[in-house]
Amino acid sequence: MAERGTRAGDGRPDGVSAAPGGLLDLLRVAALVLRSDARIALWSPEAESMLGFSAAEALGRDAGVLLVAPENRSRARELFRSVRTGARWAGVFPLRHKDGSTRRVEFRTMQLRDADGDILALGLGTDAETVRNVERDLALSHILVRQSPVGIAVFDADLRWLRVNPSLERMNGVPEEAVLGRRVGEVLPALDVEAIESRMRQVLETGEPLLDQQTIGRTAADSEDHAYSESYHRLEDPNGRVLGLAMAILDVSERQRAAAEVAEARERLAVIAEAGVRIGTTLDLRRTAGELADVAVPQLADLAAVDVLDSVVRLGGTAAVRADDSLDFQELALKARRPGDAFSTRDPVGEPVSYDSSRVITQCVREARPILLRHVDYAALRRIARDDAAVEELRRAGVHSYLAAPLTARGEVLGTLSLCRTVNHRPFDDQDLTLAAELAARAAICIDNARLYGRERTTALTLQRSLLPQEPPHQGGIEVASRYLPAGSEVGGDWFDVLPLRGDKVGLVVGDVMGKGVHAAAIMGQLRTATRALARLDLPPAELMDHLDGIAASLGDSDTLATCLYVVCDPRHGRCEVSRAGHLPPAMVAPDGRAAFLDVAAGVPLGVGGVPFSAVERELPEGALLVLFTDGLVESHDMPVDAGLRNLLQLLDGTRLPLEETCDLLLGTLKGEPDDDVALLLARHRP
Repeated sequence: MAERGTRAGDGRPDGVSAAPGGLLDLLRVAALVLRSDARIALWSPEAESMLGFSAAEALGRDAGVLLVAPENRSRARELFRSVRTGARWAGVFPLRHKDGSTRRVEFRTMQLRDADGDILALGLGTDAETVRNVERDLALSHILVRQSPVGIAVFDADLRWLRVNPSLERMNGVPEEAVLGRRVGEVLPALDVEAIESRMRQVLETGEPLLDQQTIGRTAADSEDHAYSESYHRLEDPNGRVLGLAMAILDVSERQRAAAEVAEARERLAVIAEAGVRIGTTLDLRRTAGELADVAVPQLADLAAVDVLDSVVRLGGTAAVRADDSLDFQELALKARRPGDAFSTRDPVGEPVSYDSSRVITQCVREARPILLRHVDYAALRRIARDDAAVEELRRAGVHSYLAAPLTARGEVLGTLSLCRTVNHRPFDDQDLTLAAELAARAAICIDNARLYGRERTTALTLQRSLLPQEPPHQGGIEVASRYLPAGSEVGGDWFDVLPLRGDKVGLVVGDVMGKGVHAAAIMGQLRTATRALARLDLPPAELMDHLDGIAASLGDSDTLATCLYVVCDPRHGRCEVSRAGHLPPAMVAPDGRAAFLDVAAGVPLGVGGVPFSAVERELPEGALLVLFTDGLVESHDMPVDAGLRNLLQLLDGTRLPLEETCDLLLGTLKGEPDDDVALLLARHRP
């Protein structure tokens, strides 16, 4: 960088340059000097270029005769006499070109004296149209710079201010006279001066403009940070000589805020869309609450808790509000952006805790409206945390903003979604409150569905268990063991039974009502009752199936169907008779340990009607094991029934375990978390 006061590279003082001036070159000012007799004494090359006469042709000639048309000569002589007396004249005068055309010339004239005291007249002239174009350009530039809403600054090659327009004065909060000759850092130290000057040097060196460069900082005009968009351009004269650089500055704070608001709106829509996909993937109450917390953190909050009324969780029924001012909650889910952040301040997950009317979540439930605490102080923390120790931990965690949204579904308030901000320094606003309320409303429907499903599942399971034999009776000659495993989601209509028959015979029944829930359990109960009644008549298996088929057709809807397997064991004679109604065949493990499925006609499900059933009789030697089961044991979403049947035979082949251990082996190996009910009945012909 050249020292101030000299030009870089040539050591000349400021204002002295070896390069020609750009503006003078543009105007191409011609000079001519007239003697006292109006003859041309001096003639510049620019005059030759403008009027076409060479110096040889012009020097010594009468200017009025050579350059002025006859009709203008009297006016020319008058002006010449005026200048010789010391007057100055400026204006446009038409001169004749060598080719005979007329040129309008902008003149500046003045008196000169030579060493002998003779009076001369100096005329400086240029093309009048060129002057008018330059004047218009300058006027336009002046208006644009002065009146432009864009801040404009001009700097010299040493990065010092040369010009500031009014808009930039307002942005800077500093008048133009206070910045001239100084550098950016001397005037606006709160900006990123290093980055700004680095860009300025780059543009000066390369000549390539830099557009829409972002700077964040504050000026003397405002104590708040603003966002600025800056464009840098190198200034050159027509000959390419570098004059400095110009900057155009826009305060884009509002634009950035608007863009940020649009981005936030898009993020909110994305959160809502994500909530529609991620919340309610199952009908499990606690998992649904956890999915809500997972969506809220970190997109909306740094800490999220889902608290549901204890009556909703424990009873699965109507969300009951206690007669006094307090409410009992269970915290079903808790999620923090930072692991361990304020976790000890929350209630133990799954344990009921009573909150009095001063607590925010109690108020939220009672008033059924969201509550926003934009700025949390000590008093507000006491309304959020459960005790003084929790207040202190929340304070240390940096909780500075809080909101609670009610979980409202079908007109009932089930609990609250509580959100805190610790890492995100921006407090919650009304838009966040709206988003939280929308998330809570969507999640509340899923939570309510899980609650209603849980109540129905509990009812169905209770009904089903009440209809199944609590402990299959041991019949002489037949040892039995059983298991019933409900589905992890919806309870079905699987059942089994052990029936004492005449002549020391034993009836074994396994069935599966198509459908789920209370309806399937009720149909199952009716079929089980009918089976027990028909078995007391000592009907053959095929005939019993015919009667059950007619009964099933009369139960429930017209499309009520059920599969059934009925085996009558006669241990006295070592025989068994088997009939199937669309059910999977039983497996038999022979005394030597070989396992195989009994070949029995499949038949059609109960309720189809019009198709007779058949039965087959098979030998049942001492020590033989019969295995009756429903399809839930051998079929799942990731295991087709054929593979499940093969796996079952492999487990049974060679087994000599006690029946209870065999039940545990089959269930433990073939089933994890069951997606369908499983009914399993084992019967062994013992000596």
